[in-house]
Amino acid sequence: MPAKKKNLSEVSKSLPSAKNYKFAIIISDWNSEITHALFKGAYDFLIENAAKKSNIEVLHVPGSFELCVGAEWMARKNKFDAVICLGCVIQGETRHFEFICQAVANGLTQIGIKHAVPVIFGVLTTNNMEQALARSGGKHGNKGIEAAATALLMAANKKSIQ
Repeated sequence: MPAKKKNLSEVSKSLPSAKNYKFAIIISDWNSEITHALFKGAYDFLIENAAKKSNIEVLHVPGSFELCVGAEWMARKNKFDAVICLGCVIQGETRHFEFICQAVANGLTQIGIKHAVPVIFGVLTTNNMEQALARSGGKHGNKGIEAAATALLMAANKKSIQ
């Protein structure tokens, strides 16, 4: 049986420089302890990979459901190479979790297709706070870093085929 990887956010692939790309980062303020940690991971990763601070635009929205509207607004600007959406939905006692997760996943997918811009799903969908903490800078890494790495790779892919 293979050993379980502890830090899922280790980016092993060599990445292009982010110097010439523009990014939008949309952050849900619901579960802010988690989402702000995801943001820090994503933002710091982009800066460490040569992104200019002036090429990163940040938008806060109230909850994960509102990430779709924020992504649509940013995509309509037609100036970003990728849109990174960061949120956290934690399973509760009702089916609300299922509806929110499904709506956000579908909405972000449709926005990316509609505008032909990578819209990155950096939304944690966890069973409990412990899992969310583990994936926002804890023992399983920071999914914000993974979202930023995906955004950078997709921006470079798009540029390579144009």
